Amino acid sequence: MTLSDKTHIFAAPAVVVTVERGTAARQEYRFLHNFRLGRGDDCDVRFTDQQVSSNHAEVAWEEGQWWLRDLGSRNGTYLDGTGVTRAPLPPHAKLELASGGPLLDIQVVRQSSVSAAPEQQAQAGLTQIAARYFGGDKTVRAGEHTMLLRQAFHRVRKRQSRRYWAIIGSIGAVLIIALGALYYQTQRVKKLEELHAAAENVFYTAKALELQLARLQARLGPKADPEVLEMRREQERMEATYDRFVDELGISRGKLSEEEWLIYRVARLYGECTVSMPKGFVETVKQYIRYWRRTPVYATAIGRARANGYPASIREVMLENGMPPQFFYLALQESGFNKDICGPETHSGIAKGMWQFIPATAYAYHLKTGPLVDVRRSDPLDERHNVEKSTSAAAHYLHDLYQREAQASGLLVMACYNWKETRIRDMLAQMPENPRDRNFWKLLARNLIPQETYDYVFSIVAATVIGENPRLFGYDFDDPIKGSAGN
Repeated sequence: MTLSDKTHIFAAPAVVVTVERGTAARQEYRFLHNFRLGRGDDCDVRFTDQQVSSNHAEVAWEEGQWWLRDLGSRNGTYLDGTGVTRAPLPPHAKLELASGGPLLDIQVVRQSSVSAAPEQQAQAGLTQIAARYFGGDKTVRAGEHTMLLRQAFHRVRKRQSRRYWAIIGSIGAVLIIALGALYYQTQRVKKLEELHAAAENVFYTAKALELQLARLQARLGPKADPEVLEMRREQERMEATYDRFVDELGISRGKLSEEEWLIYRVARLYGECTVSMPKGFVETVKQYIRYWRRTPVYATAIGRARANGYPASIREVMLENGMPPQFFYLALQESGFNKDICGPETHSGIAKGMWQFIPATAYAYHLKTGPLVDVRRSDPLDERHNVEKSTSAAAHYLHDLYQREAQASGLLVMACYNWKETRIRDMLAQMPENPRDRNFWKLLARNLIPQETYDYVFSIVAATVIGENPRLFGYDFDDPIKGSAGN
């Protein structure tokens, strides 16, 4: 090859697009790269016609030719009158975006090869000279200086070769380490996924066993039955296994901030599967914690409860009915521990007392209403204002919700308590009757919870988190429930 020889460079053929019908920024376009058509801001050929989707179609260079692809448009893409989802682009065609929509003329322009630039020709010449005089060509007649230059060149090249091999070896070692790290990480992710699935299985199996135990115990009564004892031991073993899994997954006090650890702890206290906690739950609870801290309501309500000895009495009644004592904070949300409070008039009647029972629920749980049942005033003859009796009724009601509608999901119990029973029962009836498929996480995923109930549940969770360690959140008292345990 001589310096006068030409090197040919071949490129993908250009696509010329002419807009014959429709409203676009220009009438003609020329592309050497992939391009999109549609109404979206990122489209290369952008239309304002309403029949056109935001990302309607794409022309892309694939497999050595141009292809037309519909991007899931609303009204379809037509090539020479035929609807297509993906088709090779012919040399000349008519493209229609939606039937009766914008019409484009598309031509694929085959370009002839172009000569290499002068810089490339010069580079080719230098390469040829280097090969001739330094590449060991024996036919080249060389003098003494040329031979010395050639020998020096070969020595330098040998040293560079050793250096290059050393660099390649280093790169190879780094690559092996990187591949090893990638394999380790992949195996670790796989192990975590398997561990997560195992933890979830153990948790919901233990929950199902808890419900079976409760039904069996209700049928047999207080007598010690061997079957009940064995089931209880099995449940305890599964819960211990779940705790180990949770710790291995990093959901532990030493690996989380104190606030986040308390949020996970409270979710577990209320009977929720912490390894299945939805993304964003922790941050949402933090927002509601900030809401409580911005007002004096929390400190005032806890002060009222402690002054009247409510933490100890509520704790004992909840434990007697097999419910977490943390349901103490449901009364905080309902009434601020004000036993004389009366709710607004509704078609279900007026809710009264610390647990805000409506008349129908009060009757169902053997609370007598007074002569002022239809008047928004405190009534000393209405047992809903009697703290002892109403708390006992509330604990029984919560227990029934927990065992039946809520399927052992404490947060779902709260949603049921707040949401009108008929409405939530209709929704829960659509969910399978087992803890794995009927729980608060599943209800959240449906995104159908009314805002009032959403606020209600998250406010109680946030109040409980604060109550687990009030001083962490700037309050000057300790956990009111734990403090009441020795009273």
